[in-house]
Amino acid sequence: MTGAEEVFEDETLVCKECGNEFVFTAGEQKFYKEKGFMNKPKSCKACRDAKKNAGRAPREYFITTCAECGGEAKVTFQPSSDRPVYCSACFEARKNAQ
Repeated sequence: MTGAEEVFEDETLVCKECGNEFVFTAGEQKFYKEKGFMNKPKSCKACRDAKKNAGRAPREYFITTCAECGGEAKVTFQPSSDRPVYCSACFEARKNAQ
């Protein structure tokens, strides 16, 4: 059967870290295949994220005023007075308008 697309189905796995069940979705399986990953994940997303963030300093946020709507904007960089800063909603709206 050439040219047939492989069919993936959601699969329930058990996390080696916390012992909880998690779903290895069809979409994730397709992504793994496309990237050439040979093994299924051994940890759930929460445990993978916790491991990835372990030892990292917590992210610092800065609160400023949105240049578009005047609302609160929470950003991960120190705002400077020479460049406008937008809240998430206004940033998305501007990005989609381009």
